[in-house]
Amino acid sequence: MADAAIRTTCPYCGVGCGLIVSPTRDGWAVGGDPDHPANRGRLCSKGATLMDTVTAEDTGPVRLLHPMVDGRRTGWGEAVNAVADRLAAVVAEHGPDAVGFYVSGQLLTEDYYAVNKLAKGFIGTPHVDTNSRLCMASTVAGHKRAFGADVVPGTYEDLELADLVVLVGSNLAWCHPVLAQRLRAARRDRGTKVVVVDPRRTATCDFADLHIALPPGQDVALFNGLLAHLDRVDAIDREYVLRHVSGLDEALAAARADTPPDVEGVELFYHWVATTPKTVTVFSQGVNQSSRGTDKVNAILNVHLATGRVGLPGATPFSVTGQPNAMGGREVGGLANQLAAHMNPDDPHDVDRLRRFWRAPNLTGGQGLKAVELFEAVRAGRIKALWIMATNPAVSLPEGDLVRAALAACPTVIVSDMVTDTDTQRFAHIRLPAAGWGEKDGTVTNSERRISRQRPFRAPAGEAKPDWWIVTQVARAMGFETAFRYRAPVDLFREHAALSAFENDGLRAFDIGGLANLKPRAYDALAPVQWPVPAGTSAGTARLYGDGRYTHANGRGRMIAVRQEAPAERASLRFPLVANTGRYRDQWHTMTRTGLSPRLAAHRPEPLVEMHPEDAAAAGLADGALARVTSRRGEVVMRVAIGEAQRPGEVFLPMHWSDTLSARGSIGRLVPGHVDSVSGQPESKHVPVRVEPLRAAWHGLLLARAPVDLAGLPYWVKQAAGPCAVYELAGDEAFPLDRLDGERLDYADARHGIARHAWIAADGRLSACLFLAPERPEVARDWLRDLFAAETLSAADRAVLLAGRAPEGGAVAESGRIVCSCMAVGLAAIEAAAAGGGALTAEDIGRLTGAGTGCGSCVPEIKEILSHAKPAVAA
Repeated sequence: MADAAIRTTCPYCGVGCGLIVSPTRDGWAVGGDPDHPANRGRLCSKGATLMDTVTAEDTGPVRLLHPMVDGRRTGWGEAVNAVADRLAAVVAEHGPDAVGFYVSGQLLTEDYYAVNKLAKGFIGTPHVDTNSRLCMASTVAGHKRAFGADVVPGTYEDLELADLVVLVGSNLAWCHPVLAQRLRAARRDRGTKVVVVDPRRTATCDFADLHIALPPGQDVALFNGLLAHLDRVDAIDREYVLRHVSGLDEALAAARADTPPDVEGVELFYHWVATTPKTVTVFSQGVNQSSRGTDKVNAILNVHLATGRVGLPGATPFSVTGQPNAMGGREVGGLANQLAAHMNPDDPHDVDRLRRFWRAPNLTGGQGLKAVELFEAVRAGRIKALWIMATNPAVSLPEGDLVRAALAACPTVIVSDMVTDTDTQRFAHIRLPAAGWGEKDGTVTNSERRISRQRPFRAPAGEAKPDWWIVTQVARAMGFETAFRYRAPVDLFREHAALSAFENDGLRAFDIGGLANLKPRAYDALAPVQWPVPAGTSAGTARLYGDGRYTHANGRGRMIAVRQEAPAERASLRFPLVANTGRYRDQWHTMTRTGLSPRLAAHRPEPLVEMHPEDAAAAGLADGALARVTSRRGEVVMRVAIGEAQRPGEVFLPMHWSDTLSARGSIGRLVPGHVDSVSGQPESKHVPVRVEPLRAAWHGLLLARAPVDLAGLPYWVKQAAGPCAVYELAGDEAFPLDRLDGERLDYADARHGIARHAWIAADGRLSACLFLAPERPEVARDWLRDLFAAETLSAADRAVLLAGRAPEGGAVAESGRIVCSCMAVGLAAIEAAAAGGGALTAEDIGRLTGAGTGCGSCVPEIKEILSHAKPAVAA
């Protein structure tokens, strides 16, 4: 589609990095856009490998290419009519409240706008929620309580202007690596101090001046203690508060009633904040994902309001979002407790205003069901039709087994997705193929309120269509054609911008009326811009509230009196450990995209339950053993990783694995459905669990060209590996050899419990190989993977295939697990550089191997490797 370089936006985290995609002889190449303000050319490992995933989508059975209705391939006309007819039938029989939508921060703003207009405005259901409920809802609620609007006041530049940056519940090095690079540079170049508040010692602690290992759930006590300290040392800006802020006395009374956590470093932290006017507090999911998340957010905001450090250069609170368009979705009313353009469903004036603008008589007031409530209503039978877009709730929502039961019981499940097989797709009655990244045209808004264009550089695969187009066609089929005459994304964007300015008069912070009259060519060329962009302007606004004028009706900010409260569930004798959940450096959500890249999969190829040595010893677990992790809701099976990063009594679990990639790796089965009473956000950072050994008669490694049915095995995990997939296995019963096809080669050593098998296809290519042993088999994995790329097996390779080693003279150097995904450098190369190349520091490793010279998020791991290789060196 593209014959010249295209400027677009990364589809991963909320940093919103600009990309340049250039055509090559074989496809496309991706690089960072040096002119984009968010990243200035930098990329993380996920962004740098985007073309790996695009290639994998094209070459494997990944994409959903055609509409499917009740398991049957159809054309778009039949599929659209089926959706429209089934939604209309539910509305006619049960009313609009029986229809629900569950959408995603992966949608573009134009897609999101169309969904909300159809659902809330014309079908008349308020039950539209988004997976942003799982990551950002507490921040939204906290901002609205404090500022009067869902506004992040600052800009990324503030990280570089601050003298002190406090990271709370944010593993910035892994989850927002490009921002971590900017902060590292500020620390190096201007001496910015960095404090990390996190129960775990994460990669971000590598560049921290102070790590406060706060017990899970103690954030309110920590920041209440800070507020009380600021009062004691006369560091509250009383004049600013008098002019611009309400609620100080009540917030101080609550703060004084709490006891600060007894954790090393707290007093120094309090002193630094009190004496450093240019302080930025960055917070993320470690704060939000809590049954007390909104109060945690407000405890942080109270400190900034009390000191007047809001929206000033280098002095502001700063929420970093998880998804690329979490903020754009909120702009158009993507949450159940919002209306489009930041209007309030509980305000009759806003409801009337939006009804008149859309000419939508079916729009009603009142909030819809939030994510957890929505799926409870599905399971109870109150929601009869559910349309899911660009997300995988069977994996990502808490109480995953109940979510699966809800989907199985729902009479009509519609799923729009680009992926043919997800845990959620397996419950769909109607499957709609959606355009993917690289095929979509529209806008996204990042964590600093910056709107950027996402531009297509390739045609949609198969019969895939943009989400806005799908929604528009369904709306027309339901009889709403007059309101859905959109022919291109620019039509939706202009209406969205016009709505933001409609009867606004400065009362709503979100206002992009200055972009409402963009011509198609100007929209195509739109440069990144931060809202608000009111009518008559085009440059955007970097910071808000720096003048002390807030969005509450009286223009004042509000401090909220909050108290420390215990999490919804506590550890007990039966469940003595507390599980914290989160991301891996190189993976994204449920791995439908990143899981396709061998480079990204090789850093953490399996889900690991990370434990402190004391807890592992008490449970009888060794490093690398398999363990069953059980909560009150369910269980998962993972491999054990023992280390000092965890506090005793706590474990860490990754969020990414699903039933399509593992036997029992989906942590949603463990997480309870407890939600914050204000925001409705689930608590996924404090899950009481127990961890026990999982004994297996055998362990195995399977490499296979085609997918393999592994149902019934207690443990398997699938990893992309280029020409084949790699499966880690364990079981008690005999492996079902008949599930693989081809000429079979066998070797068995019954006395030692070893069995090895290979399957050769009729064309002479290696089809699969399987290695079984009492412990994890040790074989030459890189060499074996290379055999799958060969047109046929050589006689020499075939002769030694079951030995799992290359023939003499044909040895392939094994890279080991990937440490640096940006540069594809494995553990073996780093260890070799340390042992024989004279590498004493991470900088030496970078010079010799390239590792750590990309996004830099692997540098802490390189230092750890060096500390074991040469204990005396200084990293």
